[in-house]
Amino acid sequence: MSKSTVINKVLITAGTHGNEMSGVEYVRNLQSNEQILANLIPKQSELNIEFTLVNNLAIKNRCRYVEEDLNRQFTLDKLSKPSGENLEHILALEFNARYGPKTKPSTDLLIDIHNTTSNMGPTLIILETDDFHQQMARYVKSHMPEAVILIEDHIPYQEHAYLCTVGKRGVMIEVGPQPQGVLRPAAYLQTEQMTQILVSFCDLWNKSAVPQTDEVEAFRLTKEVKFPVNAEGRKLAMIHPQLQNKDFSVLNNGEPVFQSFEGKTITWDGDDNVYPHFIGESAYYHLDVAFALATKTVI
Repeated sequence: MSKSTVINKVLITAGTHGNEMSGVEYVRNLQSNEQILANLIPKQSELNIEFTLVNNLAIKNRCRYVEEDLNRQFTLDKLSKPSGENLEHILALEFNARYGPKTKPSTDLLIDIHNTTSNMGPTLIILETDDFHQQMARYVKSHMPEAVILIEDHIPYQEHAYLCTVGKRGVMIEVGPQPQGVLRPAAYLQTEQMTQILVSFCDLWNKSAVPQTDEVEAFRLTKEVKFPVNAEGRKLAMIHPQLQNKDFSVLNNGEPVFQSFEGKTITWDGDDNVYPHFIGESAYYHLDVAFALATKTVI
């Protein structure tokens, strides 16, 4: 799929998960508050910016999803189905028809806003590392030094099941820690700031005016690590206190990762210099995923 150089249409989405409130409240404010909208759009910008809440029933019910995770419905196979098999699949087909289709997108950049219960800070998730995304990452870090760049390019862009891949380019804002179903001011303000920076970058990109900056630190997803469980699937341990809240801190072989309910420490038996993140993410608990791992790189 070829991608146009110019970013004309930007779509900002939230409520893909209905209990992740930073994006939900921010998009609601963009829809209703002229000053907040004016703060987003650069002066004399020709960007066409839209914003929408995606899973309104999940938002109403303050739940992640109603039947299935909406952010896992956007594979080419699922989008090729003639009808939806559940609410979120139906929403995915409708969204793809309106803003895609994924195979020939009408949206140049899709920014999907999320929250995590993990201590990840303001994280920008990119799915490709071409020149556009490299410059984007550097621009974000230069204006928001506390931001984390997470690369998920372990599979080709179109093979991802994420909603943001309906756009020609798609990124996710992931801000935490924030409990599900509530709003914390730090997470909201970081969400607002990162969104404004991304829109500003697109405006400068179109004008060939992005400042040249040095390479920046980034983290590349490698795999997920699961909780130890017994034959019946019951968890045998929890995140070790020394690992909890240490997202994007280095983990080496022999360091604590789990603590059994009897108090035994279970140490990391794997590669050195890996970086856990999404540590103890509540939305992954039922999947037995304890954390994801990344390696450090530059971009």
